[in-house]
Amino acid sequence: MPTLAAGEVLEACLRALESQTVNEFEVVVIDNSGTGRVQASHPEEFSHVRVIANPRNVGFGAAVNQAFHASTAPYLATLNDDAVADPRWLETLLADADAHPRTGPLRIGMFASEVRLAGTGKLDSAGMLIACDGSSKQCGHGAPPGRFLEAPEALFPSGSAALYRREMLEEIGLFDETFFLYCEDTDLGLRAQWAGWGCRYVPGAVVEHRYSHSAGRASALKAYYVERNRLYTVVKNFPARMLWAAPFASVARYFWHVAALASGRGITAEYRDEGHSPAMLPWLVIRAHLAVLFRLPALLGARRRIRATRRITASEFRALLARHSITVRQVAAL
Repeated sequence: MPTLAAGEVLEACLRALESQTVNEFEVVVIDNSGTGRVQASHPEEFSHVRVIANPRNVGFGAAVNQAFHASTAPYLATLNDDAVADPRWLETLLADADAHPRTGPLRIGMFASEVRLAGTGKLDSAGMLIACDGSSKQCGHGAPPGRFLEAPEALFPSGSAALYRREMLEEIGLFDETFFLYCEDTDLGLRAQWAGWGCRYVPGAVVEHRYSHSAGRASALKAYYVERNRLYTVVKNFPARMLWAAPFASVARYFWHVAALASGRGITAEYRDEGHSPAMLPWLVIRAHLAVLFRLPALLGARRRIRATRRITASEFRALLARHSITVRQVAAL
């Protein structure tokens, strides 16, 4: 559990973990504040908690990777510090993991929680969806949880509340630390699918999530990292047939963002309403593309490594993404 702010939000999260119906687990809080804020706020308060304090903010992926390296547990659960887990959250996830194979052609290595928007009774995510330009969004966002009770297959889980098998992570690698913030779960999930590791959605593994409490729902920081990391994900993971089409899909999404802004809807309108200038967004897009050009040799190297160890074909991968797709117009409207 990486955290920047600590404080009351983290305290509520940790208290919920104290109430879990299973007790053979360890909570590792990674303090990315750079000031030792967790220890100052919560000294010796929670029996399950180990704190790793970083001298600076190393980002989400690097923080989770630190916790993984510090453990020998057969599973890694990720949880945002602004999420409150139901007492049966871990028990439900582990029961589903134990009931499904980790060997053979149908290996299951990822488990998505029933993440709810705090205080609404509606879903934040039931797993994740992906658009043809690499944008990823929550499956079922804003829908009643009952709509997804019979949808066990997911593309990959939201990193806000997920369970991963250690065996899978040791095989495919951990979160890509160059992403820093956002889309690490997308990249990891797609790499896992290439390697033949599937994902299940686990209804009943409930977490209440204060959406984007830590970094804000609409900010220039988020806009840049989401756009840059979307491009990283595409270059690393998309088959050639989808790779050349992605820029055209991006242009279409930009159009729908402008249309949503004009009508006062979507994340772009929210960005403006929170006091940010939409005129900055084209520069953030250009900056994101320049960052990809700078890292292109490393990204292509990662792409080659993913292809060298793949267990499914490009056509199977495309079919998988088609089953869990969202249109770029829908992305712009959310």
